Amino acid sequence: MRRIFVNGTFDVLHLGHITLLNFAKSLGDYLVVGIDSDERVKRLKGDNRPINNVYERKIMLENIKAVDEVAIFDTDEELIELVKSCEKMVKGGDYSSLPIIGKEYTTVILFERVHGYSSTEKIQDIINRG
Repeated sequence: MRRIFVNGTFDVLHLGHITLLNFAKSLGDYLVVGIDSDERVKRLKGDNRPINNVYERKIMLENIKAVDEVAIFDTDEELIELVKSCEKMVKGGDYSSLPIIGKEYTTVILFERVHGYSSTEKIQDIINRG
């Protein structure tokens, strides 16, 4: 069984996420999605994030057809253990010049992000409409 891994916050789900998950699933038989804990999201994105807590994000992802498993991680070490269990890892194309945690344990496939879709932009758009 070819296990594929993708990770992220997956805070406010949008078309870009669905496209990424479908692409990742097309590379193998079993898709593992790693999601950052609420505490890790706050460390990475600030005190106003996440919008949806980790359990809400997990349940939403588990109900997407392409996703076979969702795992929560809080540390780089936990992330690396998840990466090690998979044959390939899919990362957004914006990571082509950024460090990728766990890349030495798997094959990394870059996915060109869907232009115009990001959770941060969606959140800002909602704020601007208010």
